[in-house]
Amino acid sequence: MSQWYEIQNADEIPSPTLLIYPDRIRENLRRLIELVGDVRKLRPHVKTHKLAQVIAMKLEVGISKFKVSTIAEAEMTASAGGGDVMLAYQPVGPNVSRLVQLIKTFPSCRFSAVVDNLDSLRIISDAAAKACVLIPLFIDLNVGMNRTGIAPGEAALELYRAIASAPGIVAAGLHAYDGHLHDPDISNLELRAEQGFAPVLAMRETLQRSGFSVPCVVASGTPTSRFLSKYPEVEVGAGTTVLWDFGQPEISPDLNFLNAAVLLARVISKPTQDRICIDVGHKSVASEMVHPRIRFFGLENAKAITHSEEHLVLETPDADQFPVGTVLYGIPRHVCPTVALHDFAWCVQKQTAKEIWPITARTRCITI
Repeated sequence: MSQWYEIQNADEIPSPTLLIYPDRIRENLRRLIELVGDVRKLRPHVKTHKLAQVIAMKLEVGISKFKVSTIAEAEMTASAGGGDVMLAYQPVGPNVSRLVQLIKTFPSCRFSAVVDNLDSLRIISDAAAKACVLIPLFIDLNVGMNRTGIAPGEAALELYRAIASAPGIVAAGLHAYDGHLHDPDISNLELRAEQGFAPVLAMRETLQRSGFSVPCVVASGTPTSRFLSKYPEVEVGAGTTVLWDFGQPEISPDLNFLNAAVLLARVISKPTQDRICIDVGHKSVASEMVHPRIRFFGLENAKAITHSEEHLVLETPDADQFPVGTVLYGIPRHVCPTVALHDFAWCVQKQTAKEIWPITARTRCITI
């Protein structure tokens, strides 16, 4: 009996390629809604899949708010019917005018962005006022990741007050991404999430007591989403859950989602008796992580020897079981950047790759 990931027409599909399983995506969406308890609390990140077809599936189950990292992701999401798109990446340079153009091109979609300093606020405000548009802005808070944002405190309060009074700008709330928080000890993770989020709640309360509107707080990575979703007016972004990978369960072992993206590959050479070479190089699987970067079914204990642009050499005592041309199926360690390496994916239904789905938002520019 064939496994869930195997396709009947593998001999028709060039490798390496990405396979997407929509039935498993729908089940993951169901589990995500169950995890947070209220679909209105969700603002899942689009960067994981970058697919219009997945936006449609999210809309079908009532997910109406989306988080993106690029203008292209924002455009794809709006084109696919998304009505509320947050650019969780401070626009700088030409991306300011591109954001304005998005707002004008898709008037039925609410686009928002984040900002973490007064100079960027002035630039965005000037562009919005000049174009006669309103841009909702969240203040981007640094809650310990030390990647972007401003730490909660007096300077952040000053920035929010400036947002609230800036021409062409609407104060949208607070953004607090805690992607640095992951811990297989669930109790410890919950404690760390609540401790990290406490300054955000305190800042919201201070602003509200001063008469400022703080309509929403967008928070959490995948591991902490179930904890932070319990707070009022908090939306959580759990993007990886839609496709899953084998890296996420290592840091979130209690989360129960299905792998819905698989790489189809082939053995292309057998340079020694205990080694096989596979056509999955840096160009087809995310390579920023340690090995194994992809875990092949049936080769779980194989050791990666070399990995280059087009080649992955594995060492295994079972090499004789994998002749040249053997089709392999593997789960990436990190699915989000893996998807971004592919122009398209094959949609698998009833164990047959039937339809090509362009990964539209992997590009830096669609039309805007």
